[in-house]
Amino acid sequence: MDLMGRSISIFGLGYVGSVMSACFAHKGHRVVGVDVNPMKVETLNSGHSPIVEAQVEELVAEAHRACRLHATADVEAAVRETEISFVCVGTPSQPNGKLDLTHIEHVSQEIGHALKAKKERHWVVIRSTILPGTTESVVLPRLQAASGKQPGKDFVVVYNPEFMREGTAVADFFEPPYTVLGAQNPEHLSQVRELYQWTPSRIFETSISVAEMVKYASNAFHAVKVSFANELGTLAKRLGVDTQQMAEIFTSDTRLNISPAYLSPGFAFGGSCLPKDVRALSYRARELDLKLPLIESLMPSNQEHIERAVEIVLKTRRKKIGLLGLSFKAGTDDLRESPQVQVVKRLLGEGCQIQIWDPHVALGRLAGANRQYIEEVIPHIGSLLRSDMNEVLQAAEVVLIGTRDARKEAVEAGLRPGQKVLDLVNLEKGRRPSLESSYEGICW
Repeated sequence: MDLMGRSISIFGLGYVGSVMSACFAHKGHRVVGVDVNPMKVETLNSGHSPIVEAQVEELVAEAHRACRLHATADVEAAVRETEISFVCVGTPSQPNGKLDLTHIEHVSQEIGHALKAKKERHWVVIRSTILPGTTESVVLPRLQAASGKQPGKDFVVVYNPEFMREGTAVADFFEPPYTVLGAQNPEHLSQVRELYQWTPSRIFETSISVAEMVKYASNAFHAVKVSFANELGTLAKRLGVDTQQMAEIFTSDTRLNISPAYLSPGFAFGGSCLPKDVRALSYRARELDLKLPLIESLMPSNQEHIERAVEIVLKTRRKKIGLLGLSFKAGTDDLRESPQVQVVKRLLGEGCQIQIWDPHVALGRLAGANRQYIEEVIPHIGSLLRSDMNEVLQAAEVVLIGTRDARKEAVEAGLRPGQKVLDLVNLEKGRRPSLESSYEGICW
């Protein structure tokens, strides 16, 4: 742990904010989580994690016992009691793909008002994913107008993108691929630089706009890799090519193909980052009268992959469907833009009867944007959820495997002859059900 702890406030207790709160507190800092959702505040104050994510529950409990972590809805108190404020609020998509900056605008205004009464210099660090230019055209002016103070002198704004994957967010926080700090003046980075002195990876200090763009470059490339692997897998399967061997050989080239991450054929991408970030880039390109065919093709390609899963199910002419895994990624309860949710919605529209098992999804625990999303997309999802995987398997004529959380032994014990099994997540060969005649991969 760090010898000299800082006082940090973290605005937004979603996935990014909750993980950061737990990890910074573990590093010895005094952390105040800030959120408008009273359930999240109450959960964190009781020593529990507001989200489902590996290791976070343990880190929160540890920090709670050490009195280094608490939460509040009081913005002024949080700013007054801390030196550095991290902003981790959501930036969802509007229907046309444009980023919705409502939360960013609101929290900038609130922090600005809180800065009015503060004499000491304060650091505001933006972690939310926003397009280049947004920090300086939206965040900074609102902080200045609401506080009546001068940027660079009375308060400092830094952009620090996050590179954490849900399911491995804690490990990614402690061992990031790199750390990026963007500021108008390198001198503004002193306090934030110290927070990351423990990181084993390289720290890049750059302009705010470069830091903003790096996040989009990363997420867009991840989306490209997912779509590329899925399209190649689909073509290889149709040509009778061994997709598994092709992918193994292709991803072994870490010199030119960079890394194997996201490059194994699987299911569509989803979650709160990749879809909205691809849409935002496409929208911005249209605003600038630019044609970016690859970027613009990513969402249609991703949607086509979801439609393939639906078509495979419909071609069986069976109506009783069992789905194992509803969240967009194993080990989380995040349903936002989950492709599995989209499959359920489409199949319900085709008259299918669906039962769902996911060990991490409980409607009572869902909060914030995660809960809002599922209520808007499938408001009656609760009636489809089952706590017993065997109950889902026994009732199904077609079983969709949408998570790696399902143990092979448990799945095989619940399967019966004549059922169709469609693997959406590309289980390792040793973890696939042994009923080869009924098993099929979506693109392998």
